[in-house]
Amino acid sequence: MELLFAVSVFFAIIAIVNPVGAVSFFTGLTQDCNKEEKKKIAKKAIITATLVLIIFGLLGQYIFMVFSITIPAFRIAGGLLLFRVAFNMLYGVTPGTKITDQEKKESLEKELTAIVPMGVPMMAGPGAISTVMLYVSQGNISNTLIVFISVICTMIFTYILLRNANKIFDRLGRVGSLAITRILGLILAAVAIQFIVNGAHDIALEWVIEMSKL
Repeated sequence: MELLFAVSVFFAIIAIVNPVGAVSFFTGLTQDCNKEEKKKIAKKAIITATLVLIIFGLLGQYIFMVFSITIPAFRIAGGLLLFRVAFNMLYGVTPGTKITDQEKKESLEKELTAIVPMGVPMMAGPGAISTVMLYVSQGNISNTLIVFISVICTMIFTYILLRNANKIFDRLGRVGSLAITRILGLILAAVAIQFIVNGAHDIALEWVIEMSKL
């Protein structure tokens, strides 16, 4: 039974994290970064996503309770954040003339993108968080360990893909990369809208259920 549980958990988490989609997003997000910066962003994003999923697996219900946050609200917030990034990717927003202070600011922003939106909500999004919380709430200590091991294995696999993303995209050249970035921006915008729609749907459904009880 534990083996079946482990397999189902692993495939559920890897499907919702979507490492291939994360690679595409990562490539578009870091197109103006050098190899060292990309390495740092990938590492920080993986660490961030892993910690977020584990923390929410252990304390998620209490965190949402303390701040009066619901999963639907989290979906909408994540969708709005992703849409902003998608908009920039669609219109190819790139830095202009650089000065020393501007370079420092951009360097800090590049590192922050590893945490938001790359780590959260791209990899550790509402779907992944709720999936982990659901599996943890249903199992015992042994099953909880299986969930966390599945999270770690998924993130290791994702990191390997992120580190090798450039080998594919470097062959496309600058123009090809920009074209693909804009296409991915359109896809990401659709994903963001779907996040918002799902969140709004869940809120409306909860409202209808509450009204029916009156």
